[in-house]
Amino acid sequence: MNQVGRIGVIGGGKMALAMVKGFLSAGLAKSENVIASVHPDDTQSLKQFEQIGVETVVKNEPVVEKSDIVFISVKPQVVPVVLPEIKPLSNDKLFISIAMGITIKMLEEKLSSSARIIRAMPNTPALVKSACSVYARGTKASQKDGQLTKSLLEAIGTCEEVPEYMFDPITALSGSGPAYIFVMIEALADGGVRMGLPRDLAYRLAAQTVLGSGQLVRDTKEHPGILKDNVTSPAGSTAAALKVLEAAGFRAAVAGAVEAATLRCREFSGN
Repeated sequence: MNQVGRIGVIGGGKMALAMVKGFLSAGLAKSENVIASVHPDDTQSLKQFEQIGVETVVKNEPVVEKSDIVFISVKPQVVPVVLPEIKPLSNDKLFISIAMGITIKMLEEKLSSSARIIRAMPNTPALVKSACSVYARGTKASQKDGQLTKSLLEAIGTCEEVPEYMFDPITALSGSGPAYIFVMIEALADGGVRMGLPRDLAYRLAAQTVLGSGQLVRDTKEHPGILKDNVTSPAGSTAAALKVLEAAGFRAAVAGAVEAATLRCREFSGN
């Protein structure tokens, strides 16, 4: 696979490290062409980047100076501090921001008028190359920039282009979604333990069940309701279990969680 150029990462947290590892393993970049800015107190991240041969710095300006593509992966509250620092160096660069709630409009207003902006959002399964990512292009970003972003993010999972107005509900669904699934895995395992299973076995079975079910929906493209019906025999154990879930409001609770998270995202982003 062709390499994409020099890559810089502003903010060297776990997501940034996962992305860089994905780029390297996919052959999209060589370690000597990647640079990351890391907080000097974050000695663990410094060590992890150095272990994969990536140059680390404690200032953001060298990252932009040395890079063709710059990922902004700092916490949202830090973005207003970072952008003025790097604005003088941002001419004609491609910036891909994964900072939650930071809009394309804000990025375009605070960086050079010639900067190409893409807003993206991977989720935490990026740590095991199973991210569900989306991106939206700014006014200066070309279709080629979008395809480049897609190829980079596909190194850590799946990626789709979406309109920016969808980011809040997508954040609520796939960004926060892993937390909902982790609770479900924990609950499934708790039920298994209650019925006599060893806890480590219950966790393994619950995790693999969730993983396999997701792959079944994705790969067969069958409606989840049909797949559910395929498992549910008349008067069987699955039917009895589903009756309990419906009585407890399981479906409404999950949908309500996505709604609540979307509304919170809108409060944060001002949409």
